[in-house]
Amino acid sequence: MDWFPIVFGTFKVVALCVAMFFAIKWHYDQGKKGDRRAMLRSAAKMAVLFVLAALVVGGFTFALAWMLGLDLSY
Repeated sequence: MDWFPIVFGTFKVVALCVAMFFAIKWHYDQGKKGDRRAMLRSAAKMAVLFVLAALVVGGFTFALAWMLGLDLSY
């Protein structure tokens, strides 16, 4: 049983590295095909959407904590 975490962990790291390599390669190849300006505009939209989603989730979390009476003081 002592060998299982070592083998499984090694397999997991290798599989994730291979998957990341092919994901980055695919996105790089797709970027060569398309319009650079459209790609930057799309990336900016996704970044703004991510920040807004993070703010909404954070606001909801603090509102829920406040409603439940949790101590939010530092």
